[in-house]
Amino acid sequence: MTKKTPFYDKHIALGGHLVDFVGFIMPTQYKGIIDEVKRIRTTVGVFDVSHMGEIEVKGPDALKFISKITINDPSALSLNQVQYSAMCYNDGGIVDDLLVYRLKKRYLLVVNASNIDKDFKWIKYNINENVTVKNISDDIAQLAIQGPDAEKVIQKLTDIDLSEIRFYWAEESKIADIETVLSRTGYTGEDGFEVYFDKKYADKMWDAIFEAGKEFNIEACGLGARDILRLEMYYRLYGNDIDSATTPIEGDLSWITRLNKTSFNGREVLLKQKVEGLTRKLVPFEMIDKGIPRQGYKIKDKDGNIIGCVTSGNLSPMLQKYIGCGYVELEYSNIDSEFTIDIRGRLLKAKVVKTPFYKDGTHK
Repeated sequence: MTKKTPFYDKHIALGGHLVDFVGFIMPTQYKGIIDEVKRIRTTVGVFDVSHMGEIEVKGPDALKFISKITINDPSALSLNQVQYSAMCYNDGGIVDDLLVYRLKKRYLLVVNASNIDKDFKWIKYNINENVTVKNISDDIAQLAIQGPDAEKVIQKLTDIDLSEIRFYWAEESKIADIETVLSRTGYTGEDGFEVYFDKKYADKMWDAIFEAGKEFNIEACGLGARDILRLEMYYRLYGNDIDSATTPIEGDLSWITRLNKTSFNGREVLLKQKVEGLTRKLVPFEMIDKGIPRQGYKIKDKDGNIIGCVTSGNLSPMLQKYIGCGYVELEYSNIDSEFTIDIRGRLLKAKVVKTPFYKDGTHK
């Protein structure tokens, strides 16, 4: 059954173009994707991300348990710090990428909307420690306020000094007199905040944020802009760039894979890949010839032999370049390596580049 987020009526009132996205009715755009990308990059915009999942982990062994099921090291987290991580199956395939919050009385795992039920089932399957887990996704509303002016907007609604919250840190506080978990995170490359709160306050929170943001020309933004923004930063999208058939090492996520931990799901497979080397790797590329590299397009060498596949691609409105990422044979994964993308029978040149594609983001 398709679900509505607590902001469904707001999307309708604003004329949002609504679609079924992983079981949720979500806006892909309002005024236009390119305009919304530029809004986030220049002032401030708001995403309804209430479709994301939230899972609480509590108990004496919560840290030990999270360390077992995630590839990063949660023991490095200070109170109110946030960590980007992933969960793996025992064969090294990625269950999901996620955020781990260390809060006062609990850990909060924020997972992708398409994987909520699968993730929760996997988490419960792995329990043999003294922990309790609870899926609170249906009770939580979540908004992402992103852009250079995001702090100015949210500061109007809280007594805490937002300048003291660093990137990937959080605070349990009141926003617009509503109890929230507020974190300085986001998936756009811009400064911004994600706000988690009881869904019964959805209208009150939305109205307060948009009233506070009027002077900064705040606007609602949809999934289309969000996808381009994350691609411009080379942030992974589960289901496109990573999934159960890819490992974090292959997915260019070695930087969050803590192989020095004594034990976690998939460690032995990932350690073997690290030691013995890969046969393929996810790479970011820029088109030399003009053309949009769509998901599923074949990547070929100069002789027309298939060497990989595109996972994400689009036109970057900020760079006015066609960009993408995909898996290629390891010998083609170095910076400046060239290959071709088969776009409807035309072999168009592309090359591996340094990331992020967009280098002027404002996140702190």
